[in-house]
Amino acid sequence: MATLLSVNVGMPKDVPWQGRTVRTGVWKAPVDGPRMVRRLNIDGDGQGDLAGHGGEMRAVLVYQSQSYRYWQEQLGRDDLTFGIFGENFTVDGLCDDDVCIGDRYRIGEAEFEVTQPRVTCYRVGMRLGEPAMASLLVAHRRPGFYLRVLTEGHVRAGDEITLVRKGPQELSVAETDALLYLPHRDPARLRKALNIPALSPGWQQSFRELASAQQDQQHQQDEPDQQPGQEPGWAGFRTLRVARIVPETPTVSSIHLDSADGTPLPEARPGQYLSLRVATGDGAPTVRSYSLSAATGDGTYRISVKREPHGRVSGHLHANLHPGDLVDVASPRGTFVLDQGAGPVALVSAGIGATPVLAMLHRLAAVRDPRPVWWIHTARDRAHHVFADEAHALVAQLPHGHEHIHYTAAGSCTAACEAGSRPDAPHIHQGRMTARSLAETGVPQDADAYLCGPPAFMDDVGRRLREHGLRPERIHTEAFTALPAVNPGITPTAPVRPHQPPGPTGTGPLVTFARSGITTPWSPTRASLLELAEDCDIPTRWSCRTGVCHTCVTPLVSGDVAYAPEPLEPPEAGTVLACCSRPTTEVVLDL
Repeated sequence: MATLLSVNVGMPKDVPWQGRTVRTGVWKAPVDGPRMVRRLNIDGDGQGDLAGHGGEMRAVLVYQSQSYRYWQEQLGRDDLTFGIFGENFTVDGLCDDDVCIGDRYRIGEAEFEVTQPRVTCYRVGMRLGEPAMASLLVAHRRPGFYLRVLTEGHVRAGDEITLVRKGPQELSVAETDALLYLPHRDPARLRKALNIPALSPGWQQSFRELASAQQDQQHQQDEPDQQPGQEPGWAGFRTLRVARIVPETPTVSSIHLDSADGTPLPEARPGQYLSLRVATGDGAPTVRSYSLSAATGDGTYRISVKREPHGRVSGHLHANLHPGDLVDVASPRGTFVLDQGAGPVALVSAGIGATPVLAMLHRLAAVRDPRPVWWIHTARDRAHHVFADEAHALVAQLPHGHEHIHYTAAGSCTAACEAGSRPDAPHIHQGRMTARSLAETGVPQDADAYLCGPPAFMDDVGRRLREHGLRPERIHTEAFTALPAVNPGITPTAPVRPHQPPGPTGTGPLVTFARSGITTPWSPTRASLLELAEDCDIPTRWSCRTGVCHTCVTPLVSGDVAYAPEPLEPPEAGTVLACCSRPTTEVVLDL
């Protein structure tokens, strides 16, 4: 008979950590007597980061005395008191190899259901003083698990734990945890996991994505000539030639590139981008990324660059680049690409954000794709409407093409609306997109939408599309600015512009953070590329900091890295785990 040995609670508090402040409820301590367990929590307990912990599906965390004894031996510790792993219930029995997702248990007056394994998180390592603990819990198959409260009631130490019902697929906690975090996944187990109603929505979504990736991989193996996930091209940077430069508007020019030796360049997927390494004459070469603005399949590339008022690289390209010049270019990359499918497509952009979706429009028009396609673009006025005639001609080639243009400058719609009286003219709207104007376009709820433009534009349009009825997974976005940070539990501070790291200049290989415009030598005093990015105040994304969760996965434009510790599952080719990697050569990261 399993037994509840200890009930542990603790309210969130601020804890200093590596020069920052972490809001966390991982400090738990045993309590005497009965405690009321409610739908979201135990009385007297709380979580500091509700995005990763707590809530209805993660109301109570369970860990086992058997694992305590295991870690005492493995870590050589004799100070592991109940609650130190952040658990609410310390139990005798209920091992992770035996308990299954969906199992139901009665403890005292309350009834519970197992919903998922513990989330890998750096805070358990912080609490134990063992930074690698998040990785060890997974590697040694001892994560612990969460419970949902089905019936509220009092519990106390010493209560017996009674199994009420087994989970429908009998997939254990340890198996479920390994299915998400370890390599060599069994497709049959993925299907079993997706057939467990009790599994928390977050884990269900992760398993759906893994199952979809497996299907794509199988499709590539069955049809090797069609490899939609493969990155074309070459490793690192290659010298390409500027074939011609075409002004598009007063501030935007298109740069056509071909190979220096005349051989055709590998075909890129519509929506991908190129990274250029540019020497501007005022320091180390700078890397900038620009979307391919056409997908012609003719063995050449076209990017379109807007001259920004204070843009050092864009200004240099506009002022100093000429046909015949040679440029260092990394091969096409990026996951913001047009999916193969049969459903409706909405291509939505603002300003120079038109470039990647214009490449998608090129591809759709080239094959006269039968799908309904909406081209929706926002510009200041007709003079600043980049690719206006080109996009209009492409839409006209589609059997079911629709074109809607928004001009935001006051009075800018008058002349355009007069021209818009022609039957083949686009629909011209004065002002930004609204819920009403979106509804009037006729974009259906089952469309796949591709958005590119300023972050505020994508946030606003994405929200309107969701309100219109599009599912979030059908709304795809692209941004070349630094991505929003994911630093769970860290107390927010005022944003700081990325800068060179403090302290003595490193003597190691150069590290370039392409999105942030920072190039700096590596210093071995730092444990990882993630720490270097943090020292530069570059927005970062991480959770476990030990190579388990892959939240920190970052595209690697060029160079090589080494890992310490080795990740439990290597990242995909062309990417690195910033939290546990160090450069061994000059590297360029898309961060």
